[in-house]
Amino acid sequence: MNGSLRILLLCHSFNSLSQRLFVELKALGHQVAVELDIADRVTEEAVALFQPQLVIAPFLKRRIPEPVWRSTVCLVVHPGPPGDRGPAALDWALLDAPAHWGVTVLQATGDFDAGPVRAHAAFAMRGAAKGSLYRSEVAEAAVTATLQAVARHGVAAAGAEATIPAAPAGHWRPAMPQSARRIDWQADTTARVLAKLRSADGQPGVADELFGQPCHLFDGHAASAAVLHTLPSARPGDVIARRDGALLRRTGDGAVWIGQVRAAQACGDSAPFKLPATLAFAAQAALLPERPALLERADDEWAELRYRELGPPGARVGCLSFDFYNGAMSTAQCERLCAALRQVKQRDTRVLLLLGGRDFFSNGIHLNCIEAAAHRQGDSAADESWRNINAMNDLALELITTTDRLTVAALRGNAGAGGAFLALAADEVWAHRGVVLNPHYKNMGNLYGSEYWTYLLPRRLGAEGARALMQQRLPLSAPAAAQMGLIDRCVNTSAAAFGDGAVADALALALSHNLPQRLAHKQAARAADEARRPLAEHRKDELSRMHRNFYGFDPSYHVARYHFVHKLPHAWTPRHLAVHREPGFGVVEPAS
Repeated sequence: MNGSLRILLLCHSFNSLSQRLFVELKALGHQVAVELDIADRVTEEAVALFQPQLVIAPFLKRRIPEPVWRSTVCLVVHPGPPGDRGPAALDWALLDAPAHWGVTVLQATGDFDAGPVRAHAAFAMRGAAKGSLYRSEVAEAAVTATLQAVARHGVAAAGAEATIPAAPAGHWRPAMPQSARRIDWQADTTARVLAKLRSADGQPGVADELFGQPCHLFDGHAASAAVLHTLPSARPGDVIARRDGALLRRTGDGAVWIGQVRAAQACGDSAPFKLPATLAFAAQAALLPERPALLERADDEWAELRYRELGPPGARVGCLSFDFYNGAMSTAQCERLCAALRQVKQRDTRVLLLLGGRDFFSNGIHLNCIEAAAHRQGDSAADESWRNINAMNDLALELITTTDRLTVAALRGNAGAGGAFLALAADEVWAHRGVVLNPHYKNMGNLYGSEYWTYLLPRRLGAEGARALMQQRLPLSAPAAAQMGLIDRCVNTSAAAFGDGAVADALALALSHNLPQRLAHKQAARAADEARRPLAEHRKDELSRMHRNFYGFDPSYHVARYHFVHKLPHAWTPRHLAVHREPGFGVVEPAS
C-alpha cells in the first residue's frame, strides 16, 4: 500500500486485540488515534476532530452512530467466519466445536455484522478457553484480515479497483443464555463441562452454585485420573479438594478444577468480582484436603507451576512454566513461584528457561486479590498491595541474583507492568512477533513501579531511554521492543510454534562453547553493579515511592484499581490514546 492513512480505532475498551492492531498499524506508518466508545456524541466529536480516512472497530458493544458510518468508511472486526453474525459467535463456536473458524472484517451499516465483507481469515479451532482463543488465534486472524482490508481501502482510495470477497448468506447468533451453558453435574461429561466453562470464559461465566451459594464459574481444567484415585469416592457435583486456588468438583465421569469464581454475594458494600475459587469461598475451602502437584509431573496433571528438564548431561536446560489466570500474580502465587525457582536452581542445569503461561508471561500484582483485602476485617487494600509488591520483588531478586547459569525469559504471551520487568530480570528476553508489552505502570493510577526497574531498565536502554519509556503509556510490539533493545530477540513465528522453538534454542545455548566465559562475565558484571549501587538501595527507593502510592494522600491508585476490578465504564478516553483531543492537534505551524 502506498502512503499512510489517518485511522481512528473505536473500541469499547483498549483490550488485547485493540492494542495489537494499534501497534501493527503504527508499524506500517499509519497515523492512529483511539477513541473509547462512550456515547454517540463523543464518537461523532472524535471523528470531527481527527478527520480519519478510516475508522476501525476491533471491539464494540454498540452500533457505530449512523452519521459516522455514512460519512466515513468504518470497518468492524467481527470474531466469526463470513455470515456468522451476532455478539456471541465465539461463545457458540466453543460449544459447537467446528474444525475451523475465523474472523471477518465488514463495512459498518445500519445492521449488526451485516455490511459488505472486506476481508476474512480462517484458523483451526483449538480446545481452549474463549479468552485464550481470542488472544491467540482470533487476534492473529484479526490482524491478517484487518491489514488486508486496510490495504484494499488504500487501493480503492488510489482509484484502482479493490477485490472484495463476496458476503455469504448470514445467520444470527444471539447472546448465549445461561440455559445453554447450564451444567448438569449428574449427566454432563467432563468434556461437556469444560466446553461450557470455556464458552463463558472472561464473561459472563457459568451460573451455578458452590456450597449452596449462587455464583459464576470460570477457568476450568480437567482433573487427571491419578488425582481422583487419591481421593474418596464422591457424587457428581461434590467439591472434594483444593489446589493452587482452585476447587476440584466431580463430574459424571471424572472431575474438573474450577480456578475462578464470582460469588453472587458482594464483598462488603462492593459489587461481586472474580476471585480465585478458594479465596471466594475461603472458609469452606479450608475444610477440604489440599492436593498439591509435583513440579515435574505427567502432562495431564493440572497445576499453575510446571518444571521439566531436557538435554544431555553437562548441558541441561530447565524449563519453568507459571500459568496464572490473566497473568495476575497474587502474594501467594509469587511466593509459590519464588519457592519453585529456588528449588529448580538446585538442579544441575546450564540454562533456565522461564516460560510464563501460554497466554500471558505476567501482568504483575493481582489487583482483584488486592481489592478483596479491602473488604476483609482487619486487612486493607494498601496492606495487601504492600505484601504483593514485596513478594514480586523477592521473585525478581531471586532471578537477578542467579549467576551460576544463564536465564532466559521466553514470552509466549503478553507482559505488562511488573510482569514486563520480571521478564527483564532474566539475562535474555525472547518473544514471538505477536507479543505486546506494556512496560510501564502509570496507567494504574500513576504507580511509580518496583521490581527493580530502576536497575533493569537503564542497563538496557540507558538512563534517558528508560525515563522516556516509563513516561509513555502506550503498548509496544515485540518487534519494536527488539529494535530498541528492550528485549533481545523477536522470533518471526506464531505463538503455537514459539514455545518449542525457544526450548530448542535454549538447548543450543546450553551446548555453546563460550558459555563458561559468558557466565564469568555475568558474575563480574553483577558484582560490579552491586558495588556501584546495591540492589537493596534500588528496592528501598522504589518501595518508598510505592508506599506513598499505597498509603499516601493521593488515592489515584486505589481509584484506578477499583475501576479496573469492577469493570466500570470509561467516562473519557485517556489523552495518551486520544491524541486528536490534545490542544493544538491538527494546527499547522506557519512557515518561517
